[in-house]
Amino acid sequence: MYGLTGKILRVNLKNKEISLLKTEDYKEWIGGFGIGQAIWFNLVKDKTISGFNPGNVLVIAPGLFAGTLVPAGCRMDILGIQVQSFPYEWFTSSSIGGRFSGMLKYAGYDAIVLEEESESPIWLNIIERDVEFKDAQDMWGLDTYETQKVIFREVLRGRRFGSWIKIMEGSRETTQRPAVLCIGPAGENKSRLACIVHDGGNAFGQGGFGAIWGAKKLKAISVLGTGDIRVADPKALLEARLWAKKNYATNYDDPKLIREWLGQLTSHFGGYAGATQWAPFDAYKRPTGCHGCHLNCRIRTSSGFSSEAKCGHAMLYKSWDISAHGKSTYLTGKSVDMAQRLGLNSNAIRKELPFIKALYDEGLLGRGKKIDTDLPLDKMGEVEFIEDFLNKVAYRKGIGDDLAEGFSRAALRWGILEEEEKRGFLTAQFWGYPIHYDARCEAYWGYASILSGRDVNSHDFNLPACRFGSDIMDGETPIISAEGIARIFSELPPYYDPKMMNFSNEGIYSLHMARSVAWLLHYGWFWKHACGLCDNAYADLINQNVPNKKGLTPEGEIKFYKAVTGENLSFEESMEIGRRIYNLSRAIWTLQGRIRDMERLTEYTYRVNSIGRQQETIGSRLPYYMPTIKNKKWDYRDVSCRHLDRDKVEELKTLFYNLEGWDPKTGWQTRETLKSLGLEFAAKELEVWGKL
Repeated sequence: MYGLTGKILRVNLKNKEISLLKTEDYKEWIGGFGIGQAIWFNLVKDKTISGFNPGNVLVIAPGLFAGTLVPAGCRMDILGIQVQSFPYEWFTSSSIGGRFSGMLKYAGYDAIVLEEESESPIWLNIIERDVEFKDAQDMWGLDTYETQKVIFREVLRGRRFGSWIKIMEGSRETTQRPAVLCIGPAGENKSRLACIVHDGGNAFGQGGFGAIWGAKKLKAISVLGTGDIRVADPKALLEARLWAKKNYATNYDDPKLIREWLGQLTSHFGGYAGATQWAPFDAYKRPTGCHGCHLNCRIRTSSGFSSEAKCGHAMLYKSWDISAHGKSTYLTGKSVDMAQRLGLNSNAIRKELPFIKALYDEGLLGRGKKIDTDLPLDKMGEVEFIEDFLNKVAYRKGIGDDLAEGFSRAALRWGILEEEEKRGFLTAQFWGYPIHYDARCEAYWGYASILSGRDVNSHDFNLPACRFGSDIMDGETPIISAEGIARIFSELPPYYDPKMMNFSNEGIYSLHMARSVAWLLHYGWFWKHACGLCDNAYADLINQNVPNKKGLTPEGEIKFYKAVTGENLSFEESMEIGRRIYNLSRAIWTLQGRIRDMERLTEYTYRVNSIGRQQETIGSRLPYYMPTIKNKKWDYRDVSCRHLDRDKVEELKTLFYNLEGWDPKTGWQTRETLKSLGLEFAAKELEVWGKL
């Protein structure tokens, strides 16, 4: 099996037992999430348990491309029943970049399966194929940076970073430090906003998986290996990478080609993104990237603050703050590092801090108020507030015990959830996750999220949907016309539908939009979750560096896949495999109790136009120009002043269920659909529970 090692590490944390699974038995699931999900389905008999239940199995699974030279191909997922979503703890995954995925494969494993929970704190030390359970009593209470330093010193036996070391008898020498996943105090205290952190700026952020590690008393996993990954055609892989660079990468000798939106280059594949503006708090910085990546979208700063942070994670305390008015950029970096050290989901906190401020401004939150707290709310925008706030959430002190449950659960405890879901200051638009891209504008994002187990976080359509339209707000001409986007989508398999990017008031409820949602999910479940392609780099649908603006998708992905595996796979076939993997996820959600009526957006989405103070809380720019058709003419038009029609959203769901071959009344899968996808085993389990 090319791209894979052949072995999966199975760890029983309770009995301290190690065993192996054969990757060969799961090769039909490609890699990464695909393999991990199939293992999880087999091992977890009762899929209705809580994420905190000892029976909740977690699988850490690098994508198929991890450890190879596929550009931006080191994505890794952790999957299981998560604890962040509200009101249901759905099965889902969180992803991470960095070095861990490749290092795990170099140590000889395609995945790690974690079962049960330990009675006392432990960490796992993996060196080559040797696995050791280590006592973590002395580490319990350390932050994520301190934890990694302790492990580095122990594994490298005090040697200086960068020096050559033979890590065990018979192994080759290496200059690498181990790759470590670990939790901080937030995970130890089982905050539903807890992350699992790797290096700096890399984290399994969404899902609260750090809290589940805390429940399992697992402080860290360290891995160091010197092996390699076989690919079918190394020459073809190098040629494919050079082909992509030559034809699609940004030429930095030509400044006319460098166009940025909030610091991110407008081409997914184009070049390093964000090395100039994602960290406005530091004057001197340089780009850095994940293992084998060409983008280098992260940064290293001269101050050391917030190194490797990116996107919303790097703007924890600056982007939302109304009172500070950009006072101290030092605060931005410091707050990011505080959250990172504590092991907190900084992006979730960033999106909901305006909710805290709104409650304070309205006199509902404060000393002696309806929601009583000693938070220094008069210091919002200063270091005193954010330091106290983050520590309270991480250690569950005072109001932090409520907030550690997530903002929706906190609002429920305070007796204000129903009202806040109507007016939208609490911007949890789907499954209790804070708004990412507004479903009232980028409808496909909201639809895909309620049809998943969390915020879908797939940016494939983000460029054609809204980012080129943002040029208009900046007084510039978009690099591609709305009609040009439609032309490119008319050539995109498997639907070849030019109206998939029609965000008019009619288009967002159409069969074309249902196809957009299906494309997003099937592509993501195969190419990102199973193969391990980075969401920031793929899909490359629109590319600024090409005369016709057509990106390397779908040709590029197929080139990389064939070079790694030696298999002749068409793009249409890859999408059908993605549909198969996604439908197994659907079967799990159904077994957890999901029915059609649960898949809905939060109430304010149907009531409040995306304007005014409520819009200010979510940080979206206004107006919001997106491709639309009006009187048969394509153009960028402002779609910000609208809310969604509940009945039409239900019609959209019916269109999607029919596309997938599900029962439109219940949202359940049919025997025929599951059989056609080779999921008879899932059909049998659904039938036992009366959910087929």
